[in-house]
Amino acid sequence: MATIFTKIIKGEIPCYKIAEDDQFFAFLDINPVQGGHTLVVPKIEDDYIFHLDDKTIGDMMVFAKKVALAIEKAVPCKRIAVAVLGLEVPHTHIHLIPIQNEGDINFSKKKSYTPEEMNDFAEKIRANYN
Repeated sequence: MATIFTKIIKGEIPCYKIAEDDQFFAFLDINPVQGGHTLVVPKIEDDYIFHLDDKTIGDMMVFAKKVALAIEKAVPCKRIAVAVLGLEVPHTHIHLIPIQNEGDINFSKKKSYTPEEMNDFAEKIRANYN
């Protein structure tokens, strides 16, 4: 059965898409820790990042880096935090979270943004993605 992320990749569930290539897909987290919080997922379904082969993990990090640099330009922050938890959805995913300090990355404290604010984050990040 397809994961929710596979359904997002296939366009069956709407998302705030940031970037895509033949292997990976990036979109805003709908339950963000901070504004601009983005998920990077492989298009292949596997529930644990360390099950992926070395090349795929490397390629995923290069893709994530491009997305992170776009977030950094679009959302005021000191750094982009990177987290791989993978317990909520059984599909490998990397969290990219703009932060001012380490306290900004608290997964038990989610933020809420309007659809307009989410669209604004997505548009600004996409505009800086290259």
